[in-house]
Amino acid sequence: MTPRASGHSRQIANTIVDGISHMATLPEVTLNIIEIVEDPTSSASDLHRVVARDPALTSRVLKVVNSAFYGLPRQVGSINRAISLLGLNAVKNIAVAASLGRIFRGGTGCAFFEARELWSHSVATAATASHIAREFGAGSSDEAFLAGLLHDIGFMVALQYDRARFAETFSSLDLDESGAPMSELIDRERAVVGVDHQDLGAVLCEKWKFPRALVSAAAHHHDPTVVPVDQSPIPWVIHVADRCAASMEGGFRLDLPELDVNPACYDAIGITPAALQGFVEELPDGIDEIELSMAA
Repeated sequence: MTPRASGHSRQIANTIVDGISHMATLPEVTLNIIEIVEDPTSSASDLHRVVARDPALTSRVLKVVNSAFYGLPRQVGSINRAISLLGLNAVKNIAVAASLGRIFRGGTGCAFFEARELWSHSVATAATASHIAREFGAGSSDEAFLAGLLHDIGFMVALQYDRARFAETFSSLDLDESGAPMSELIDRERAVVGVDHQDLGAVLCEKWKFPRALVSAAAHHHDPTVVPVDQSPIPWVIHVADRCAASMEGGFRLDLPELDVNPACYDAIGITPAALQGFVEELPDGIDEIELSMAA
């Protein structure tokens, strides 16, 4: 899976993920949608037949397509029209988001940690990553969005598996006046659990059969330098988007003592520091609304 998560740590991550069977498989409707989207012979009408059978998902798709994130000139009331405007991959992402949102519900783990805050951060990271990929030509924007949604899912794996041990990872975490951690949560995770949220997230993404770029983003968003340069830039996109989202007001950053990006991201994504700074300053207002549209 990863150079870091090999041998014993890989075994620990697999044992933990296998121990939460209710998370190890995505809901049937989501699996059906993924299968349709990945089948080159499928059409929008095939996707419509599946989505239309799920009123909650239909409502979610219409809510998202009418959000400021997409900025359409008029409201869309037809699910057929929504699928045509969004595209099959975007609808797949919304279905996955709906499944993930259920996982994040009710996840009050301990002091400092609220699952709903992590979910808001994941959606903000996804939206930011999608914009980065589109703006700078750094991979597929749909793939970047899904990678952003999934990048911190390992926290929820750890919480669902052993709530007491999960709480212990946060028990000695000191925060400064701004709410930033003064020590590395990742080191604490490895000491208490044996692996960190990146390892757990990568194993879960593998079991969900997501593409390698998404597995790498989950595994290496804190240090994408270990990802071979000939692979997708998506892990680097998530590295940057994660820090952009964490810097927003109320952003989740318990695992980010520093918000500076690794300078290697500029070559990896193909941007300049000035271009990134300009992008951050002009992050679209639609990010707030896409968070509301995908609220868990």
